[in-house]
Amino acid sequence: MKGIFTALMCSFDEEGKINEKGLREMVRNNIDVQKVDGLYVNGSTGENFLISTEDKKRIFEIVKDEAGDDVTLIAQVGSLNIDEAVDLAKFTTDLKYDALSAVTPFYYKFDFDEIKDYYNTIMANVDNQMIVYSIPALTGVSMNLEQFGELFENEKIIGVKFTAPDFFLLERLRHAYPDKLLYSGFDEMLLSASVLNVDGAIGSTFNVNGVRARKIFELAQAGAVEEARAVQKETNDLIAAILDNGLYPTIKEILKHEGVDAGVCRKPMKPLTEAKKARAHDIAKKYL
Repeated sequence: MKGIFTALMCSFDEEGKINEKGLREMVRNNIDVQKVDGLYVNGSTGENFLISTEDKKRIFEIVKDEAGDDVTLIAQVGSLNIDEAVDLAKFTTDLKYDALSAVTPFYYKFDFDEIKDYYNTIMANVDNQMIVYSIPALTGVSMNLEQFGELFENEKIIGVKFTAPDFFLLERLRHAYPDKLLYSGFDEMLLSASVLNVDGAIGSTFNVNGVRARKIFELAQAGAVEEARAVQKETNDLIAAILDNGLYPTIKEILKHEGVDAGVCRKPMKPLTEAKKARAHDIAKKYL
C-alpha cells in the first residue's frame, strides 16, 4: 500500500458517456508507462461527483478488469448519500479492491461526531480497510490531530490521503501514528511531504508525470534532497503550465498527444478551445 498512486482520470465521450476503450488505455498507460504502484479510482480527478452511481460502478468494474492484480487499487466511495457510499463500499469490496477511501462529507456543516459516524458506518458494512480523504480547501472540513486519532480508533481506518498544506499537522500525524499510512495529496508539494516520511502520494498529474513523481519520492527517501528539489522544480514548471491552461482538460489533451484516448471532461466543465488544445500539445513537448 506504499508508493506512487495515480488519481485516475476517466475517458468520457462528447455525450458524457464512459469511453471504455479510452479508460482501459488510461489504466494501461499508468501501469506500463508511468510505472505507478497503484490507482486511486473515482476520486475528484475521475469527475466522480459529476456521474451516476451506475457509472461509478461501471468504472470500478472496467478498472479492475483491466488492471487485475498488476497494481494496488483504492476505491473512492465517499458520497453525501451514506447509502450510496455503503453500496459502493460493498460493491468494490466484492470486486476485490485492496482498500477503500472516502472524502469527508461536505457542503452541510457536519460536526466531527457526524463525520466519525459516517466513516464508522461505511466500515461496519464491509470487510475492508479505509483511507480517509482529507481535502479541507474543497470540503470545508478541517480535522485536528486528536480528531484523526479518534478516527484511527477504528482499526479498519488505516490512513489518510492528506491534501492540505499544513505540514505542521502532517509532521504531528507522522510522529503520533507511525503505523498509519499517510499519503501526500498535493503534487506540487510532494518533496515537502516526502521529507516528513509520508508513505506515498496520490496525485492527478501522475497520469502524465508519474515517473518524475517516483523520482522525487525515492530521492527524498534516500536523503538526496537537492536532487529531489531539482525534479520537483521540473514538476512544478509542468504543473504551473497545466493549471494555467485548465487542469483536467489539459491533462486529457496531453494524454491524447501521447496516444491515449482520454476523451473529454463532463459538463459543466468546458472543453478546451483550439488555442488551448495547441497549448496543451506544446506543454507536452516542452515538459514531458
